[in-house]
Amino acid sequence: MDIDCLYETGKEDREEEMPPPVTFDSICRAAELIKGQIIETPCVPSSTLSQITGCEVILKFEIFQFTASFKERGALVKLLSLSPEERKQGVAAMSAGNHGLAVAYHARRLGIPAVIVMPRNTPNIKVEQTASFGAEVILEGSGVDEAGVLAKKLAEERGLCFIHPYDDEQVIAGQGTIALEMLRAFPDLEVLIAPVGGGGLLAGLAIAAKQLRPSIELFGVQSVRCPSMAQALKSLSVECHPPTIAEGIAVRQPGRLTLPVIRRLVNEIILADEPELEQAVLLLLEVEKAVVEGAGAAGLAPLLQKNHRFQGKKVGIVLSGGNIDLLILSSIIQRGLVRSGRLVRLLIAIRDIPGALSEVTRLLGEWGANIIEVHHQRTFTTLPLQTTEVEFVLQTRGLSHWKEILRELYRANYSVRLLDKNPDKVETKSALKSHYY
Repeated sequence: MDIDCLYETGKEDREEEMPPPVTFDSICRAAELIKGQIIETPCVPSSTLSQITGCEVILKFEIFQFTASFKERGALVKLLSLSPEERKQGVAAMSAGNHGLAVAYHARRLGIPAVIVMPRNTPNIKVEQTASFGAEVILEGSGVDEAGVLAKKLAEERGLCFIHPYDDEQVIAGQGTIALEMLRAFPDLEVLIAPVGGGGLLAGLAIAAKQLRPSIELFGVQSVRCPSMAQALKSLSVECHPPTIAEGIAVRQPGRLTLPVIRRLVNEIILADEPELEQAVLLLLEVEKAVVEGAGAAGLAPLLQKNHRFQGKKVGIVLSGGNIDLLILSSIIQRGLVRSGRLVRLLIAIRDIPGALSEVTRLLGEWGANIIEVHHQRTFTTLPLQTTEVEFVLQTRGLSHWKEILRELYRANYSVRLLDKNPDKVETKSALKSHYY
């Protein structure tokens, strides 16, 4: 089937509303409508991630859009569908960040006034960038739903066109253009995985991908702390327990338009816990040198769960957004170093005599450990008076190096107590047997 989707697109197409429900034809029309106005982002294999996960990983870098998010596609399709009068009046949107960025950016390009209502806990980087595009930014509520109440109220009071982040035919069609590009580049994709909040991205992908390749499997990924789509598909009451680093998909109410599409075309919604989401962000940073936010990296998380259903298959993953707060990214990096054994914290008992501290630091240096912090503790301890505890934070080359350092400490007759309870770390029962305790 031809997936170039060539349409004659004139003024009439831009001003007329696409007929609901969303169809493959409407996605093709959207692709032609936004052609040249958004970036056709790279879709490339990752040999390293393929080796790590045991499947052939294909990454779609939507983080390379100007606002670092796939949301530009749907927002632009919607804005281009507005009548001249609607454009003059302006638009309003609710957003946890990326949708607001996209609406604000393309609204400025098209000369359309924009009001964006964002939750109060939206990362600063997204708030500042949205305001930098000339939009009026209002912070309201603890989540997207509460922000949406005010956004709809303002739209009604001011006569603005409300642009929903996911429950809109044009928006869904715009997001579906990603699947056209992925299957044009890799027509033999067997699996397609994307993050899911309200469902606009996943629904659009599913409609396009299933038309082009009926055998393809589709999976959505949500944080276990906000599994609204997974619960809605099972007709359960939605229970969310934020915070989550995937705040961009922490949506309490799935879309009225998207839910039936996902129920019909998507195989499963997979839940990822916070450490898996953090690992996905860190792995993409290390392997692909790509800065991806928690929600944007969620598609990689199922491949890190040792789930055999993806083994040996060609799997496409949408990296949907890259707007991550630098403080959050810094914390993810530090916690990742701890989980991998490259940053460890331990207590070493030493004799409280001159030269004892210098001796243990000399040995740690000889064994290749870089000492980041040292805290000498004499008072808050139950050790004998001639013994003291020293807390070290060490930088190592990884888990195997850390195990070797621990063995050397034991051979040197030092008593060691780990302060990091990470289950991935080496068991240290032998090191706890010491004449100091």
